[in-house]
Amino acid sequence: MRVLARWFVLVALLTALGACSDSPREWPVQELVGSTMGTTFSIKVVAPPENLDLPALQQDIEEVLDGINRTMSTYISDSELSRFNASEEVDWIDVSAELCHAVEAARVVSEFTDGAFDVTVGPLVNLWGFGPAESGYEPPGNDAVTTAMQDIGYSKLGVDCTIPALRKESPGVYVDLSAFAKGHAVDEVAELLDERTLPDYLVEIGGEMRMRGTNARGELWAIAVETPDRTGRSVQTVMRLTDSAMATSGDNRNFFEHDGRFYSHTIDTRTGYPVTHNGASVTVVADTAAFADAAATALLVLGPDAGMKLAERESIAAYFLLRLGSEFEERMSSLFATKVTRE
Repeated sequence: MRVLARWFVLVALLTALGACSDSPREWPVQELVGSTMGTTFSIKVVAPPENLDLPALQQDIEEVLDGINRTMSTYISDSELSRFNASEEVDWIDVSAELCHAVEAARVVSEFTDGAFDVTVGPLVNLWGFGPAESGYEPPGNDAVTTAMQDIGYSKLGVDCTIPALRKESPGVYVDLSAFAKGHAVDEVAELLDERTLPDYLVEIGGEMRMRGTNARGELWAIAVETPDRTGRSVQTVMRLTDSAMATSGDNRNFFEHDGRFYSHTIDTRTGYPVTHNGASVTVVADTAAFADAAATALLVLGPDAGMKLAERESIAAYFLLRLGSEFEERMSSLFATKVTRE
């Protein structure tokens, strides 16, 4: 059995929290919603000015998201990234500045995580059935994993954004930006709202989010993080955030089960296999959603011990949940503990 659902981080303008507020007034909120990247998006704008053309803003947002999809998606066969992946050329291939800078930014995370986040993970993602072409609900053989590993390694991908261009070391190198693109899209939409001088908003795409200012009650945005339970949904904790971004990577919303064993979509490129430690989810709070998205994936790959060491070394605000039987244990980095207010 395979379970597929988007990772939910619950955006909380919670009634229970609001009932305790001393704020005498609640500002109006306009919400724009839609679909993108195989999931949904929601943009909340608090107290929009009367002259704001909401239909035009919705169209602009959808154009931004459509452009990112056509550039970076591996699920669209003729996207720019899919065409690069399909090419067997090992010389420099000219690409758009947008794709090049996205790959360059993702590769930086690959470097400082020593490959725990690796943009060349694509062959393994596809082999394990978590890519565009599902390969079934059974784990691949060891020989297949060994073969796929030959094309893994961020150092096998050349990036030169002065051209701009990308280069493969071997024809089988396959770039996968799935753990970066949604966060990047959140950032692009947030920047669009900043250009419209909207001071209070929340952008959410498939659980990755970025917020500015305050919510309808003039309070910091209340964001609930889900307990990473594979059988149900509940809130683990609520964080109060502003002028920041947040992303969560977990093992409970995209996996398959075979012979009583769970196989997560989170794959360790150092071994070629899904992670097996007891780290269930990692939430990262950062300045940008793209960084939070990639860093959360890297820390989940590393696991709670090595991941915490990296979070402390790189000053990452990270919140870990460890699965201990039917219970969950919280761990947080020093920066998270000092930077993030929780309910």
